[in-house]
Amino acid sequence: MVKIENFNTGPKANPDVTNINLDPSENIKNKKKIKKILKNIVESDSKDLEKNINNAYHQNAELKCFHPINNISGIDEIYHKLWLPIKNSFTDLERRDCLVLGGSFQDKVFVSTISLLTGTYTNPWLGIPTNNKTIHLRMCEAHEIKDGKIIHSHILLDVIDFIRQAGFWPINKSNGAEGLWANSITGDGAIFENIDKQLSLSSLEQALTMQRSLNIKPESDPNADHAYVKEKLINHPQKEFWHEKMMWYGPSGIGTARGLEGFVDHHQLPFRMTFRERDYWKIGHYVELGDGNYSMTGGWHSIDAIHGEKDWLGYEATGKSVTMRVMDFYHHHEGLIRENWVPIDIAHILSQIDIDIFKLINR
Repeated sequence: MVKIENFNTGPKANPDVTNINLDPSENIKNKKKIKKILKNIVESDSKDLEKNINNAYHQNAELKCFHPINNISGIDEIYHKLWLPIKNSFTDLERRDCLVLGGSFQDKVFVSTISLLTGTYTNPWLGIPTNNKTIHLRMCEAHEIKDGKIIHSHILLDVIDFIRQAGFWPINKSNGAEGLWANSITGDGAIFENIDKQLSLSSLEQALTMQRSLNIKPESDPNADHAYVKEKLINHPQKEFWHEKMMWYGPSGIGTARGLEGFVDHHQLPFRMTFRERDYWKIGHYVELGDGNYSMTGGWHSIDAIHGEKDWLGYEATGKSVTMRVMDFYHHHEGLIRENWVPIDIAHILSQIDIDIFKLINR
């Protein structure tokens, strides 16, 4: 078996700042507070929305959001560009948390979540016609916390899945299964209170070691074809980390896969063949968290790649350089990675290869 290289997956630490070693009890307090303030925003009456946003964010907070919202700076833009349009389009909105984990990374403190914003789609949002039906907005977030408020956020809302639920499908057919992501198999993703620091560290290290193994690239071998690369991926060092009943929950446009072979067939093989030239670690993760039996990493961007084939998402190769906004949430169960929820900003990737999904819908 090829040896997994050991390297730093995050940015180089600043020697002039002190890394935070967050106490588990403080982490639990942070998670409860962030859950509450985010729920208050989503379920605000119109008269309370601005007040609840001010309670949640610092005045100069910066948000890196999903395409086409993208970068937001300050309370006024958070109100007018993100939350007010969503609230106007889903007037009975509620927040359902699926996974809430937290911790510290280098000199920063985070709370990261997967949630569903559920409501009736009554007024257009992002130019998508309404259908007056229930829609679940899949929202994945990583919030940096300072003095009890959010100072920086990375937010990936699955825009393709929203469009799918609204009754449109602007892109090629998914390889995997579309639909709602399942919650954690143990049912504790949003409610656990972990105080075992060693468990948190071991969960994160298992996820990071598996990620480092992905730097072993059989698709780069001379004359590597699909059959060769698939066989190498099935017997890749990654197999030592995945549970035999693993679930890989991908974004809409890729879909969900079960088992290592399903993961290889529905996502990994097409992705690797399309982006043979890629660098996972050009920038590194902005966040790496371990929290009990869960862990989470995020990159913005985490991958810099050349669009060289059409296997992944099915669009003819453009030769363009693309970057990717990605998060990974892991559930470590029975000694292995049992579940992996993977938000990816597919709309943003497509925009970089000149596929405008919003024009396709409205033409």
